Formats: sequence, structure tokens, C-alpha cells
Amino acid sequence: MRIPHNSVPQPSALRQGLMLCGMFLCLFVVSTAFGQAADAAPSAAKEASSFLNVRDMLAAGGTIGYVIMFLSFIMVALIIDNAIQVRRSLFISPGLAEEIHQCLSSRKFSEGLKVCEQHPGFLGRLLHAGLEEAGTGNYATVEKAIEDSAAEQTARSFRRIEHLAVISTLAPMLGLMGTVWGMIIAFMEFELKANPQISELAPGVYKALITTLQGLGVAIPATGALAFFRSRVEELSTESTLLAGHVFSDYRRAIMARRHNRTINDSTEST
Repeated sequence: MRIPHNSVPQPSALRQGLMLCGMFLCLFVVSTAFGQAADAAPSAAKEASSFLNVRDMLAAGGTIGYVIMFLSFIMVALIIDNAIQVRRSLFISPGLAEEIHQCLSSRKFSEGLKVCEQHPGFLGRLLHAGLEEAGTGNYATVEKAIEDSAAEQTARSFRRIEHLAVISTLAPMLGLMGTVWGMIIAFMEFELKANPQISELAPGVYKALITTLQGLGVAIPATGALAFFRSRVEELSTESTLLAGHVFSDYRRAIMARRHNRTINDSTEST
């Protein structure tokens, strides 16, 4: 069977390119912010110009800063894992639709099930669910099995990427908590000293803001990656569902034809 290209929605290369560009832009903005922070320094103190390097930023962030950095490693690992898993070749195994269509045409349902088990991707699971009900001769049952399997597999794919949503929410909240705690410590100078100077208060204030910067540096790329992978899963799951329906289209027409012939025969016998 030749799958017509206009029977299923093809991926928009422009949209995917724009999404990737947006993700890289977010990473560029974050890296630029870190770079500007590393170069910024009070003009009155020349030796302070090298304060905000990476090592000192981690030290200024304290325990919460290290937790945020740990989340950044998890975020990178999740992005790499999802980039590997959310691929067209894994969702839609090449040549699988044609093989299952041939099995349906020859009514070799058990052979088709074995073929699907060899391709445990998104489309393979949908076709496997449909083939399990194909022997009943009721296309409504087959269609319901495909839809249920599609809903289950889509939810499972979304659960894989929702970890990025947790990181994108948790990282800035941790950064805010670290900043609030740092501000509390900085303003304790007013209690310890009668008339603290602004120059004595400023170091504690900008050190407290480090964790907010770290949290945003993790949350921004995590949010961009989450949006990209969510859109990708929706696109591939929809395409797989439509393709599965197209594979069973001849099977559906054959069932309808048999029912039509049976109705005609019954009406002829009754007359």
C-alpha cells in the first residue's frame, strides 16, 4: 500500500525551525546575562571586577544555588532524552503501515500482531490494538481500540516531558527563596550596626540576587524545551492516529460492503 502524502499532516519544517531558534535564543539570552553579570563591577573597586565568575557565583548562591545547578544538569539530561525519544522514526516505524495493510488484506491478523510487536513504537501499538479487535468484524470496535490506545500512548509521552515543567516552575521559586533569604541576612546589618553604610549593605544584596539569576537561567530553556516537545508529541501522535485509520480504511470498506450485501440478500429472501 502506498500511503498518500496528503492523507496525514506533514511536519512544518518552518515551525520546527522557529521553535529551535527560539530555544537557542533563550539559551543565548541566558548566557549573555551571565556574561554581563560576570563583566559587571562597581567602578569604585577595581578588584571587584572579577567577582562574578562562575566559581564565585556558585559560592554566592550557597546551598540553594547548588540545588539549582543540580536541576540544570537534570534539565539537560531530560532535553537530550526527549530529543532522542520524540522522533518520527520512533513514533512511526518506516514501512510498518504497508506491512500491516498487507496482513489485513490477506486477513492474517496473527501475523500482523507479530509484526507490530517487532515495532513497539507509537504507531505499532495503535495498529496492534486495532488488530486485536479486527477478528470481530466490527470496525467500530477496532476504531475504539485505536482511539483508546492513542490516548494512552499520548498521555504516556506527555508524562515524559512534564518533568521539564516541574523544573521550569521549581527553579525560579528556589531562586526567589534564596534571594529572600539573602536579603534577610543583608538587612540584618541594620540590627547589628547602628548606622550601616550602603557600601556595607550592597554586597549582601547583590549576592542575594545570584540565586534568582540562576533560577531564571534554568527555567527559561526548560520552558522553551517543554513547549517544543509538547508540540512535537501532539503533532506525531495525531499523525500516527490518522495513519492508523488510513491503514484500516480498506478493512472498513470491506466490512461495509459485506453488510450491504447481507442486507440485500436478506431483503431478497424476505420478498
